[in-house]
Amino acid sequence: MQAQREHLGALYRDHRSWLHGWLSGRVGCRETAADLTQDTFARLLQDRDLAALREPRAFLTTVARGLAANWFRRQALERAYLEYLAQFPEAVLPSLEEQALVREALQQIDAMLDGLPTMARRVFVLAQFDGLRYDAISDRLGLSLSTVKRHMKRALLGCLLHAP
Repeated sequence: MQAQREHLGALYRDHRSWLHGWLSGRVGCRETAADLTQDTFARLLQDRDLAALREPRAFLTTVARGLAANWFRRQALERAYLEYLAQFPEAVLPSLEEQALVREALQQIDAMLDGLPTMARRVFVLAQFDGLRYDAISDRLGLSLSTVKRHMKRALLGCLLHAP
């Protein structure tokens, strides 16, 4: 365990500045890049043999790229929600607290959906957010009805397994 910490410390010292710069160029914000850099190294705390890394920058880039993709997806979700709210007169808008709760719930749903296979995620979104029935999803995606049901079952189970 001590050796693992030493390897992580060495990786951090040797590559933190480089990774922060790389992420800054990707996300366009130094503060967000700093958060993503820290998150990248935090991921390395999981059971990984850091001593076996032959290409640490390639590995760090792979982990950071995934975290950045998640950040971009959350930002797009946030923008979509704000655009949705912009359609309504101020008098009927939810309170700031309610808006924050909705944003948090959307992020939790996004995190649950993130682990799903692409087609299961698409089926779930079409059913739950677009309100399509299984037969309409089948027609839209060119899948059999039983395949749509199988993907929906996989999505629901995935959401249950990853629920907070």
